[in-house]
Amino acid sequence: MTLEPTNPMRPAAMSVLLFEVVVIWLAYIGMIQAEGISLAVAGFWCAVATLLCVAGIAGLRRRWGYLVGWAAQAVIIGLGVLTPWMYAMGIIFALIWVTCMVLGRRLETMHSDKERQ
Repeated sequence: MTLEPTNPMRPAAMSVLLFEVVVIWLAYIGMIQAEGISLAVAGFWCAVATLLCVAGIAGLRRRWGYLVGWAAQAVIIGLGVLTPWMYAMGIIFALIWVTCMVLGRRLETMHSDKERQ
């Protein structure tokens, strides 16, 4: 599911990815301190998730940016393997991401219906 570059929900989707980067690195601290995950493992997976988010932000004007954004949602939920509270955070952000896509599609549909009339 993608949105047109002029869709007003695109900036909201960008914001979701940006805020996920903040949460990822807060989770990094939790992975090391609370869960005892090694610095290298936690750093690698947080870097992967961050790169997906940043690439998604950069590509939201094209279809591939949304595909990367969806992959970022999956990886962020997967960070729950390293620290269980990331399951909840990942699901919450994924639901916000889905909401942006659904509302954006509805806006596009309403806009195209108005153009036809």
